[in-house]
Amino acid sequence: MSAPTRPPITPRGEEKVFFDRLREHKLVFQRCAGCSHAVFPLRTVCPHCFGESLDLERAAGTGTVYSFTAQARASHPFFAADVPYTLVLVDLDEGVRVFANLVDCPPDDVSVGMPVEAVFDDVEPELTLLRFRPVSIEEQS
Repeated sequence: MSAPTRPPITPRGEEKVFFDRLREHKLVFQRCAGCSHAVFPLRTVCPHCFGESLDLERAAGTGTVYSFTAQARASHPFFAADVPYTLVLVDLDEGVRVFANLVDCPPDDVSVGMPVEAVFDDVEPELTLLRFRPVSIEEQS
């Protein structure tokens, strides 16, 4: 029996733009030129005013944990060796909420409101994934 392979990721449209920027180690979101709302995930139409003029902006990559869950069972056989791992919803400083894995932190040490920062995981030459890691008080100052 062969080892499981990573599930394929084949982004298209705005999702491809997001993954292309991740490869450049840039976390991006959009801002609507019509109503100024921050938008994420990337879209063709603003969900607030339905305007079609959305500008791409680079996020600082810092924020706080809004919610989280610890995964004790892998969602795919490829990730079996990674359990337990933590998935977080992060409120970025720019006002959008992003979903990703949390690294460098045991699941029992995660808390709502924990400051985190983006890290870029170059898993393959053509694929970079967004992760977050905790930011200590010393690192914030």
